[in-house]
Amino acid sequence: MSADAVPPPTSMRTLILLSVPALAIGIGSALVLWALEWVSEYVKDAVWETLPGVFGADASTPWWIFVVLTLTGFFVGLIVWLVPGHGGPDSATTELAADPPKPGELPTLAAVTVLGLAGGVSLGPENPIMAMNASLAVLLVGRVVTRMPKQLLVLLAASGTLGALFGTPVAAALMFTGVVAAVRSGGSLWDKLFLPLVAAGAGSVTMLLLGGQTIAFTLAPMGPVEPLYLAQGVIVAAASALLCILAAFVFPYIHRAFHALRNPLVFTTLGGAILGILGILGGPMTLFKGLDQTAELLTHPDDYSPGQFALFAGIKVVALLVAASAGFRGGRIFPSVFIGVSLGLLGYALLPGIPISLAVACGAMGITLAAVRDGWIAIFIGVALCGDLAVLPLLCIIILPVWLIVSKAPELVVHPRPAKDAHATT
Repeated sequence: MSADAVPPPTSMRTLILLSVPALAIGIGSALVLWALEWVSEYVKDAVWETLPGVFGADASTPWWIFVVLTLTGFFVGLIVWLVPGHGGPDSATTELAADPPKPGELPTLAAVTVLGLAGGVSLGPENPIMAMNASLAVLLVGRVVTRMPKQLLVLLAASGTLGALFGTPVAAALMFTGVVAAVRSGGSLWDKLFLPLVAAGAGSVTMLLLGGQTIAFTLAPMGPVEPLYLAQGVIVAAASALLCILAAFVFPYIHRAFHALRNPLVFTTLGGAILGILGILGGPMTLFKGLDQTAELLTHPDDYSPGQFALFAGIKVVALLVAASAGFRGGRIFPSVFIGVSLGLLGYALLPGIPISLAVACGAMGITLAAVRDGWIAIFIGVALCGDLAVLPLLCIIILPVWLIVSKAPELVVHPRPAKDAHATT
């Protein structure tokens, strides 16, 4: 997100007036997210709960996992290849708050996102839903409120969507503080955050009223701080970050290999088949965006062995890379959180004495920091996952050496090659 999106210093009257469209964008962003997830859950239940019984299978039957993911890849590829709109922008090449797609691309972007979420693809909804909400905000609100520039509308849509995704406006405020702070013009920081917070607050409250999920959990509290906790936390967070850095390093090569096949129907179907094999190896725990599976791990951590935590993390990393590279549309935050939680629980199982809340917070913080390059959002997710504010001071220290590791490392995004070398496929 460019610093140009941040509004200049404004009067109180202007802030109040602009709060109306900001509220509308926040509520609308939550409603679009809720609708998309409602449809996805409906299709998911049909595909994974109802249909398997017709064929004498269930959601964990290996051949069913393979068939569903392969067919998901086939249908996504078919849409990206032949249907006008072509599934919108490739999520592997877009940041969270990128320029919005054209309105004509939204139906197919919604369609391939629903297919991916319902079909068990290891991607979250955040990139596509932000793109859709930003496009709708520019299309609908931008025509009515002409004094709000396009970049500000995109910022408000991103804020409203983040608020809805995480169930709190704090995530959006933290994520965009760095953008706001980059502006050199005068005025209060809170003046600049006012409208994004309005949109984020409206989005989060709307989603909570609709019964949406959040990433907030409650683990056993850490208790009195021990000096050893800092070293153990750094080990867990650094290992989590390094795994993401390794994934980011190979990401462009995997993306290039799939897209070298040129036809979206071919490389997305192939990606679906590979995801099916990975789903067989990792089981249902490694399918879908990962939020429900994260809840399962945190609710019953003693039901799994260290080897299973390592298997879950490893399979999910590969599945995330394949899904993002093979043309599926989706975000990388939610799968990354699942991976971080798996690594945190692995650290809890292997490092004597480390509290489970600290281990989970550090695992999630490390991979989120490497994935999104934002320390505030990484700390926020770490604390939200464990529900223990006592870990916050330790996270603020542990994140410092981990930031030195990730700051110059490759990002978990594919930057398009120059046009003369890029393939013509979408």
